[in-house]
Amino acid sequence: MKLLRSIESAFPIIEWGRTYSKQMFAEDGVAAVIVTIMLIPQSLAYAMLAGLPPEVGLYASILPLILYAVFGTSRTLAVGPVAVVSLMTATATAAIAAPGTIGYLETAIALAFLSGLFLLFMGVFRLGFIANFLSHPVISGFITASGLLIAFSQLKHILGVQTTGHTLPEQTVSMVSQLDLVNIPTVIIGSASIVLLFSIRNYMKAALIKAGLGARAADLVVKAGPIMVVVLTTVSTYFFGLADKGVTIVGAVPTGLPGLSVPGISFDLAADLAAAALLISLIGFVESVSVAQTLAAKRRQRIRPNQELVALGASNIASAVSGGYPVTGGFARSVVNFDAGAVTPAAGALTAIGIALATLFLTPLLYFLPKATLAATIIIAVLTLVKVEPIIATWRYSKRDFSAMAATILLTLLVGVEAGIAAGVILSFVLFMHRTTIPHFAIVGLVPGTEHFRNVLRHDVETADNLLTIRIDESLYFANMRFLEDKIYDLALGCPKIRHVVLMCPAVNNIDASALEGLEAMNHRLQDAGITMHLSEVKGPVMDRLQTTSFLDDLTGDVFLSQYQAWKMLANPAK
Repeated sequence: MKLLRSIESAFPIIEWGRTYSKQMFAEDGVAAVIVTIMLIPQSLAYAMLAGLPPEVGLYASILPLILYAVFGTSRTLAVGPVAVVSLMTATATAAIAAPGTIGYLETAIALAFLSGLFLLFMGVFRLGFIANFLSHPVISGFITASGLLIAFSQLKHILGVQTTGHTLPEQTVSMVSQLDLVNIPTVIIGSASIVLLFSIRNYMKAALIKAGLGARAADLVVKAGPIMVVVLTTVSTYFFGLADKGVTIVGAVPTGLPGLSVPGISFDLAADLAAAALLISLIGFVESVSVAQTLAAKRRQRIRPNQELVALGASNIASAVSGGYPVTGGFARSVVNFDAGAVTPAAGALTAIGIALATLFLTPLLYFLPKATLAATIIIAVLTLVKVEPIIATWRYSKRDFSAMAATILLTLLVGVEAGIAAGVILSFVLFMHRTTIPHFAIVGLVPGTEHFRNVLRHDVETADNLLTIRIDESLYFANMRFLEDKIYDLALGCPKIRHVVLMCPAVNNIDASALEGLEAMNHRLQDAGITMHLSEVKGPVMDRLQTTSFLDDLTGDVFLSQYQAWKMLANPAK
């Protein structure tokens, strides 16, 4: 029985597959059709964003979805290429190989393989907690900056010019120098696509419902909006001969499914890509799990983060084996999958079949598809990532967190994506360490008529001239004990009437060896000054560890169960 549970845990498909029914298949099938319609232009566009041939986006949307259906725990997460990971792929790959070369494609495939290995390793050894080092303000800032960078990088396709650079200043300088080469037909195609996609996303559903169409049918039409824009611009380009007038088109897209092969990765290439692969793995995992947990909560389901690492790892390895690039769970397509009524990961597998059929039979129709249309698709998609409200909210709530967010945004835009996320993580860690070296504490007094003690600076409380009660609000360890010692010495030794110091410890969950030595030294120094040191409200586990030492034997005062008990015993000038 234990073995069966372990197998089921490793292969979640067994759990939901056991009860799979025709009704579920029908619901998953409808969702798959809707997501497939949405995913075809998205996959092509994100591959272009990554600097890869468009068919690579299709390849990355087939086998990964099937592997996720086998290993994933989310019933509605849709895996595939996403904007931020595509940008990170372009940045990491371009540092090693020139875009448009075989080496560039091979490097992107290797990046997917290494990312998959990192994710698998973290999943097998339950290292999902590593992602906790990416604070929410850092992730939010990184995604916002990436959205801006991605949108700006696509303007070259809207204008029909060739630009270089991966940072905002580099792209700006390059674009300004090319303004005299702007292609008017391309601008018309790109601008029209942006307007159409924006209107479809924001206004079409309400207009269709008002015209008498059902809500579900209207929603389906809106989801198919990008396909309609692709068809319209492709047909226009063909009939008006816009390719001969300077409009850049996708061109010939290979027909057929990719061959399967394990990428050959040299040690030097693995070393060069390791940092980027790890960052892509962590960013992709955080984005994917956030989406999966949000959608699961709406149906009172749950996901297992460590198993999600395994599923995403398998999906990325599958992408590499089938000629794709790094993938993760996408917010937009997952929400569409959820809203379309998907009930199991089989919807993803059915979507993979739809993408495979498109790869087999529809790619010749993409020949005259303008790249400006794909750029417009990317711009409309990523602008939803740019959110000012979290930046303002973080500024108001925590200047420390805002500094990490601001550093992430600025460095991502001005230096690069890897520098931005690395700086954000490092600064968050430094600020955290700085904060923990200054533990919060408060001088407390008795609230009249109660047994409660509160901060003397916030409440009208009773105090005693001979008694100093300090509430410690954090665990004590080597980095913050010296600060606390200095503050207590200043407060206790600076008042001649003080005879007792009580350290109130309801929030102290741990005292390490360095902090214990600090308490011992404090006990002796206060004793030399004629002051008795006491403890109150010490937690059981902390007390258990203190009892294994000689500290309690040497303590000049007592350990009180409650602060009120200490008050009754000590708050008397006669003592």
